[in-house]
Amino acid sequence: MLIAVLAPLLVGLLRLKIAEVVILLGLGILVGPELLDLVEVDSSISLLSQLGLGFLFFFAGLELEPEAIKGRYGKLAAIGWGTTLLIAGLSAWTLDTLGYIENFLGFAIVLTSTALGTLLPVLRDSGELQTPFGKFFMGAGAIGEFGPILAISLLLSSMSSFESILSLIAMAVVAYIASKIPGWLSSRKMSNLVISGHFSSSQTPMRITILFLVGLLAIAASLGLDVVLGAFIAGVIFRLNTPRGAENTIHVKVEGIGFGFLIPIFFVVSGVNIDIRSIIEDPAPMLVVTLLLLFARGLPQFFIYRNAIPVTRDRIRFSLYVATALPIIVAVTSVQVEAGVMTSADAASLVGAGAFSVLLFPLVAYFVGRKEQQPKSEHV
Repeated sequence: MLIAVLAPLLVGLLRLKIAEVVILLGLGILVGPELLDLVEVDSSISLLSQLGLGFLFFFAGLELEPEAIKGRYGKLAAIGWGTTLLIAGLSAWTLDTLGYIENFLGFAIVLTSTALGTLLPVLRDSGELQTPFGKFFMGAGAIGEFGPILAISLLLSSMSSFESILSLIAMAVVAYIASKIPGWLSSRKMSNLVISGHFSSSQTPMRITILFLVGLLAIAASLGLDVVLGAFIAGVIFRLNTPRGAENTIHVKVEGIGFGFLIPIFFVVSGVNIDIRSIIEDPAPMLVVTLLLLFARGLPQFFIYRNAIPVTRDRIRFSLYVATALPIIVAVTSVQVEAGVMTSADAASLVGAGAFSVLLFPLVAYFVGRKEQQPKSEHV
């Protein structure tokens, strides 16, 4: 928690133009077993970290504008992710054939991800979240998180393909039922009870929010799926069913728990778990993966969105944002290391590349945008 407090203070006092999560990861590495050895990740801290990961994806679903995955926004996002999937698959297959990697599927999935939840606060703080630029990014980021999540559940699960498909169908049924529950239980008396809970010690709306999140996390886990799938679905469902008048109040309170407590723990623990010594001894794999993220995920967007985002500087920024990845990489490597099909050194290179992308790509995008002399393109 000391690191969680220090990170925003350092960013603010030193006027650092980097994402706060980079500081959280860096200080996590510093206090981890490879350096100062001040933190030991036991089962309690691990649980808090998993809840933090859940909240991160919950906010990604909660922030998602339905408009961002419909029409032109959704079409371009799907084309962009499909192109990335093809390039990532070919890149991973080539490296696997040459003997540089041993995990073709995990590596390919990593290259298709986008750190939507990590970058949403950046766009929100800059005032771009509700602009067409922000909606294009939300569309690309949503499929850049949901697509890899589905791929993890289908391809990296210990279950057979048939069992994975059945689990996904079961999860879809659960999600549908969960989305209908608020409507089934709605009544004037119930609405008054929930709304009055905003201003009492019961905090009923908050308890309902946490129930949705933890419940869908538990259901996803019990079905053998990655828990982030449940978290993302919980965020989408809650956004669709939250009355507009109460939305901001609930959002602020949930952000207090998520960004004030659990999400920083997730990033610090991710830093603690990075095998930094293997990266220092051989940084080449991390740098190669970082370049591949830019090549497979970012570069295609520059051409696919040429008409939607005609201003070149905006399109460069957009491509850099889409290529930024971390949470999915942490999820993939965790699954693979636990399954015994990925070494801690390989996991460190992948997570290190994700952390480096969070450090480098938004920073470059900031300076590209800062130099822009003409108004931002916001025409669809």
